[in-house]
Amino acid sequence: MPDPKKIICITCPKGCEAEVSKEGDAILIKGKICKKGKGHFTQEFTEPMRTLTSTVLAEGTSPRRLPVRTRGPIPKKDLFEAMDIVVQTRVKPPVRIGEVIIPDLLGTGVDLISSDDLRE
Repeated sequence: MPDPKKIICITCPKGCEAEVSKEGDAILIKGKICKKGKGHFTQEFTEPMRTLTSTVLAEGTSPRRLPVRTRGPIPKKDLFEAMDIVVQTRVKPPVRIGEVIIPDLLGTGVDLISSDDLRE
């Protein structure tokens, strides 16, 4: 059995810590956790997910950068590949907050969206 992984829960402000390991097909969680925490520990152990936040270059306007984020979390392992795409992305005004900048980023089913308006 591999060494257990220590994980801190971010579901609520308590920041509970647990040791998570795998035995056969079962995920074992040792620590004081709530129902929400159990889901977080399991997800973080099996496939960590993160919301990507960044900026893209805005052409022909000031400010020169537009804040963007993924509409939901994507696999943590895909963050660097996603950023390779984001840094090459250019937008032109007008762009409205919530507008899709890159649909289905890396085939994750999650869109990259604008976090602000960009006017001419």
